[in-house]
Amino acid sequence: MKELIIIAIGSALVNNVVLSQFLGICPFLGVSKKVETAAGMGGAVIFVITIASFVTGVIYRFLLAPLHFEYLQTIVFILVIAALVQFVEMFLKKVMPPLYNALGVYLPLITTNCAVLGVALTNVQKEYNLLKSVVNGIATAVGFTIAIVILAGIREKTEYNDIPESFKGTPIVLISAALMAIAFFGFSGLI
Repeated sequence: MKELIIIAIGSALVNNVVLSQFLGICPFLGVSKKVETAAGMGGAVIFVITIASFVTGVIYRFLLAPLHFEYLQTIVFILVIAALVQFVEMFLKKVMPPLYNALGVYLPLITTNCAVLGVALTNVQKEYNLLKSVVNGIATAVGFTIAIVILAGIREKTEYNDIPESFKGTPIVLISAALMAIAFFGFSGLI
């Protein structure tokens, strides 16, 4: 149990996928304009990464490794992730059309979100069993959601502030993300 807690805290805060490993930057910067949209994207990423961690773990452990096809892991993982994202896209289009429209092009980009593939590959690289893989996946996705929602909140607050002209737009967003990364570095003493 202690090891699972360490994995969860490490994945969500200490080694935050966006702020420490710089994976998933595209949706992090693109969808973080409004808190509601960022939370929706975070929910979709939590679902996809959690399911992808389990499914890729099962495929690797029970199919690729026994047949000595480990070299196919990246291709297989990408196919699994693409299928899961299609499922999420169909679900959101049917059940939550406003969120589907708000996410726009960034929803299919979860397929190419390197954070999702990064978690699956990290699980294999660290030789996590299925439970540890799922915990790592959930924690990583929660860390992504925390980061994107915080950045969206900051962007909403700075939108109407008096910012020098040269810092408006992307520069202030990147400075905010850099300051967040420095703040999250403070969590490194937890584990």
